Amino acid sequence: MKLSLSVQQPFQAPNLVLKRGYLKKVILTALQHLDIEQDCEIGIACVDEQQSQTLNATYRQKNKPTNVLSFPSEVPESVLPMLAARPLGDLVICIPVVLAEAEQQQKTALEHFSHMLVHGTLHLLGYDHETSEQDAEEMEALEIAILHKLGYDDPYTVIEP
Repeated sequence: MKLSLSVQQPFQAPNLVLKRGYLKKVILTALQHLDIEQDCEIGIACVDEQQSQTLNATYRQKNKPTNVLSFPSEVPESVLPMLAARPLGDLVICIPVVLAEAEQQQKTALEHFSHMLVHGTLHLLGYDHETSEQDAEEMEALEIAILHKLGYDDPYTVIEP
């Protein structure tokens, strides 16, 4: 399986260096864990809080920035077999929110960013954590397993100060 990755990274942070190869590794680990064999395409944009808030207000009616927004592809199922790669959609990751959450959760910036990348990829594939407790548990279990394969601890474990 191949992954075509489009990355727009206008927002940079000195304590979060994102390399294309690493981004691909994280996403491919998620796709392989789910036994997806078809070539795929994903777009990633790293944005600031204002851009995130605007998109979150427009598409989710929540007027605040958020860590990751997922925009699944709307290509009809009937068209997919004709495509060389399955377009999964786009992820918009708000770097300042991810950095603040990482600090609050006592994680490295890269560890939390990786979690958001896995979380967003699962959303692109149709997983959801807001419709039912069962769906949330399924999605969290997948995130934990995928992040474990990447060498990270359970992202939902609360660290006591």
